[in-house]
Amino acid sequence: MIDAMTAIWQRVLQRPSIGINDNFFDLGGDSSLALALFNEIAKVYGRELPPVMIYEAPTIAALVALLEQPSTPRLPPLFLLKDGSEDTPIFITHGLGGSVMDFYQVVKHIQSAHAIYGMQARGIDGVEEPFERIEDMAQFYLDAIQQLQPHGPYILIGYSLGGLVTLEMAQRLLQKKEKVALLTLLDAYPHMRYLPLGQRVSRIARKTGQRASTLMRLSINGGGSVPYQVPVGAPSTPVMKRVRDCAYLALQRYEPQFYPGKISFVRAEIATDFPANAAAVWSHLTDEFEVRTVPGDHLGIMTTHYESLAAVLSGYLSAALTEN
Repeated sequence: MIDAMTAIWQRVLQRPSIGINDNFFDLGGDSSLALALFNEIAKVYGRELPPVMIYEAPTIAALVALLEQPSTPRLPPLFLLKDGSEDTPIFITHGLGGSVMDFYQVVKHIQSAHAIYGMQARGIDGVEEPFERIEDMAQFYLDAIQQLQPHGPYILIGYSLGGLVTLEMAQRLLQKKEKVALLTLLDAYPHMRYLPLGQRVSRIARKTGQRASTLMRLSINGGGSVPYQVPVGAPSTPVMKRVRDCAYLALQRYEPQFYPGKISFVRAEIATDFPANAAAVWSHLTDEFEVRTVPGDHLGIMTTHYESLAAVLSGYLSAALTEN
């Protein structure tokens, strides 16, 4: 099995020689290569494993040992994405796709001496059922976080759907008299039904204009299909699709409540399916609201403009950790 696994790694990473204890990420591996690696593993071994498993088994030897187990091991709710020497870890929550692989490039470029952990959706390993409520996701992650860090100050960052999860986590921490040093939402918005009326109207108008523009381009170009931008962490297996469907149901059900603290918000410069004015959505739901803008659209801030996003997050983190 070692030889077959080594051959897969050599093909995917395009390296002529790889040792069985060489680390995937040290060899230049990233989230897209992890997906390719586990697709190859599925073809060769007939075992579907979530790509995030590379964080648990980042070497050939570790992956082979994992495959030799009769069943897929349960994934932990927390994954160490970047090691650190300082106290007060940083916690980042996934988007709708449910995978910490979303954060690979961003975390790589964040300047901080603190460890960074990613929250991993329950059920992405196919062992357990995914949650269908934001409240359940928040409590699940809080239980895991407080085993690692029993008391604050807490540093919470959430992307897209994960922003709502971290908001709910922060609410619950404050209710327990714990300190939240930083709550950062990355282009995170509630379901359209919970947006202020003005935001709903402007979003519908913008989407109508975008559809008209698309139809005109198709007409001019002689028809054809509209390119589809696949999001980071988009489902590639039935299990991942199930996680995504449950997450969307949770989004539909969740109505954010007032947060008696500060929200630091990062919005995408290009508004697509999301509101153009973050302050109009969130400023009435918190004591203090700060917003920064980074290049790209909702997906591009993670996949293309991750250095700009990481620079903003590094600034937020430096300020919060210095104060605490």
